[in-house]
Amino acid sequence: MTAISVRPFREVQRPLSEGVVASYIHHNGKLGVLIEVNCETDFAARTEVFRTLVRHLAEQVAGAAPLVVDRDALPDDVVEQRRAAFDQQVRAAGKPDHLVHRIVNGKMDAYFRAVVLMDQLWVRDASVSVAQLVDTTAHAIGERVQVRRFARFHMGIA
Repeated sequence: MTAISVRPFREVQRPLSEGVVASYIHHNGKLGVLIEVNCETDFAARTEVFRTLVRHLAEQVAGAAPLVVDRDALPDDVVEQRRAAFDQQVRAAGKPDHLVHRIVNGKMDAYFRAVVLMDQLWVRDASVSVAQLVDTTAHAIGERVQVRRFARFHMGIA
């Protein structure tokens, strides 16, 4: 009996060059969002599941006011300044040195949940993060999904 060598199936990743640009305008006309969400094929981009995700993401940006899509988009100097400020705050509160690092990391995680879209809890269901929502949709359509960028406009706020 001869052994047959079977190579594992390796899925070819296609570029995320399709998708949707969507908008959300709040009912009072003073808040608006433009968002670009990409997927691999135009077929997936036309599905109701994908379009619903994009609509929900636009509402998330409008309601939760994130600054960036993911942590990598935050400038390193901003992250380091925030970390240094938290470190100084924790030390000034008299916390023991062996706990400072853990407390600062917890404060940094809370900061990321406030300003990073993919780290935020979904405004419609706080038991689900935005990243989990995107992953669930990607699984449902069978393609990778990426939130590429967004712009949030709020009347009177620069």
